[in-house]
Amino acid sequence: MTVSSATSSTTGTSTTSSSSASTVTTTGTTNSTSIDWDALIEAEVNAKLAAATSISTTITANEAKISAYQTLQTELSTLASGLSSLSSSIINSLATNAFATRAATISSTGDVSASSALNMSVNNGSATGNHTLQITQLATAQKLIGTAQSSSTADLGYSGTFSLGLSGGSSTAVTVTSGMSMQDIVDAINAQTSSTNVEASIVQVSSGSYQLVLTGTQDAADISYSSTSGDDILNKLGVTDSSGAFSNVLQTSQPAKFTLDGIALTRNTNDISDVLSGVTFDLLQPTPSGTTLNVTIGTDTSQITSALQTFVTNYNAFRDQVIAQSAQNSDGTASSSAVLFGDSTMRDIMTQMQQVLSGSVGGMTMADLGLSFNENNELELDTGTLSTVLTQNLAGVTKLLSAQTTTSTSQLSVINTGTSPQSFTLDVTVDSSGTLTGASIGGDSSGFSVVGNTIIGNAGTIYAGMAFSYTGSTSQSITVTSTSGLASQLYQLANTSSGSSGQLQTLISNLQSRDTDLQSQVNDIQSNAATFKAQLQVQFANYQAAIESANNTLGYLKALLDAASSS
Repeated sequence: MTVSSATSSTTGTSTTSSSSASTVTTTGTTNSTSIDWDALIEAEVNAKLAAATSISTTITANEAKISAYQTLQTELSTLASGLSSLSSSIINSLATNAFATRAATISSTGDVSASSALNMSVNNGSATGNHTLQITQLATAQKLIGTAQSSSTADLGYSGTFSLGLSGGSSTAVTVTSGMSMQDIVDAINAQTSSTNVEASIVQVSSGSYQLVLTGTQDAADISYSSTSGDDILNKLGVTDSSGAFSNVLQTSQPAKFTLDGIALTRNTNDISDVLSGVTFDLLQPTPSGTTLNVTIGTDTSQITSALQTFVTNYNAFRDQVIAQSAQNSDGTASSSAVLFGDSTMRDIMTQMQQVLSGSVGGMTMADLGLSFNENNELELDTGTLSTVLTQNLAGVTKLLSAQTTTSTSQLSVINTGTSPQSFTLDVTVDSSGTLTGASIGGDSSGFSVVGNTIIGNAGTIYAGMAFSYTGSTSQSITVTSTSGLASQLYQLANTSSGSSGQLQTLISNLQSRDTDLQSQVNDIQSNAATFKAQLQVQFANYQAAIESANNTLGYLKALLDAASSS
C-alpha cells in the first residue's frame, strides 16, 4: 500500500516553517510541535499595554510641570512675604511694617556719658521727634542691716512671730522657732517675698561676723516691720533698736526725679513707660548739673534697607527659576529640563514684574533707591545710594514703595490700608444718638463691618484688610483715596499669582485633575490587559491540548499505515 501526504516527508528530507510567534518542526515521519505560548501571550498583552505606557509618559511629563509650577509658586510666595513689610506704611502701635519701626539715638551735652546714664526701648509706631532729659535722682529701695552675729548656721534659740512688708502694701507673718539659725530666718523671709516684697540676705563682714540685710524689691517704698508675738526677732538681730526704729539704714527709699523737655516729673521706678507713648526710659544714673541727654526717636531705616535686600534676593531667585524654565539647547530647541518652556503664564508674571519695576511714583523710580539691573539682568541694590535717599527723602521713599490711603475728613482716620488698597466714596451712617451704625459704598454694605467706631473691610472682598476709625457724630459721605507703590504692586502680583486661587494653582490643579483621569485610564487598560491575559492563557492551553491530541492521532494512523505497508 502506498500513502502520500502533503504534510509529511520521507526520511532524509525536512521542511521548516517559522514566525516570530511560533515554531513548528516536522522531522521524518514523526510530527512534534514546540510552541512558546508564553511569548505569544506576552506579545499580545504588551500590545494592549502600549497605550497605558504612552499615557504614563504623559503623566510623568505632567508631574514634572506640576513640580516646576510649585517651585515658581514657592518662590513667588517667598517674594510676597518679604515684600509685605514694604507694601504698607501705616503708623500705629499695631503696625509691623518697616516704615513703622522705630529706633532711638541718645547723645549728651556736657560731661556725661549718654550710654551710662540712659537706656531706651521704642515700640513700633511711636511718635518721632527730639527730646531733652535731665536725671536728678534715681529711684531706690530701702535697705537695712543688722548687727554682727557670730554664726549664720548655729541655732539662735529665738522664738517668735513678726509681720513684714512694704509701706502701702500687704504684710505677711513670718514665724521663727528656737531651733532656727540666721540662715533659716533668711530662708523663711525669702519664702514670703512674693507677698512682702522684702528680700533677706547675709553679709559676712569678717571671719565669725555675719549681718542680716533686708532689701525692698520696690523702689520708693519703706520696709514695714512689727513684732507680733514672742521674741522681737529683728531687734535680737540688731535690725531695730529698743524703740522699734531701724538701727542702720544702708539706703533710703526715694522716687526717681527727672526733667523731660523742661517738665519736672517724679516716678516710683527707674523703668519709666508712661511718659511718652510706646517709649520706655531706663534711668541708670543722675546727670550732673548743666548736662543734658538728647534723645532722637525716628524711623529705623535699617529695617527698610534689610527688606529691600531681601526683595533683591527673592526677586533674583524667582527670575533664576524662570530662566531655567526657558533654557535652550545650542540648536534653539527647549532644554530637556525646561519643562515649562514657552509657558505664557510664567512669562506674563515675569513681564508684569518688570513693568512694575520700570514704573514711577511721585516722580521717583527704583533707580532713586539704588536698585538697578546688572549686565546679567540681575537686580542689584546700591546701599550707599539707598542710605542717602533714606536720610534726605524718607517720605518720598515711603510713597514710592508702599500703599497710601487718605480720606477727605479728619473724622475718618486710616488704621490699615490692607494689601490691595482701594479708592471709593464711603457712606457713613450714624443714628440719632451719634452712634456709628453702618458703612456702605453705593448703597452696598457688604464690603465693610462696623465694630464700635471702627469700620473694617470684610474678608473675601476687595476691601479686606482696610480699616478706619470714625470720630464723627453725623452721617456723611467721605472720599477715600488710595495709591499703590512699587512694593505694594509687586506684593499684590506675587501674592495673587502664588495664592490658593491664583494662576499657578489653577494650572497645577488642572494638571493634577488631568493626571487623575489619565491614571484611571491606565488602571483600566492594565485591568483589561490582565483579563485578556487570563483569557489567552485558557485559550492557548486548549490549543496545546488539541495539538497534543492531533499528534497522538497522527502517531496512531502512522502506525497503522506502517503495519499495512509491511504486510
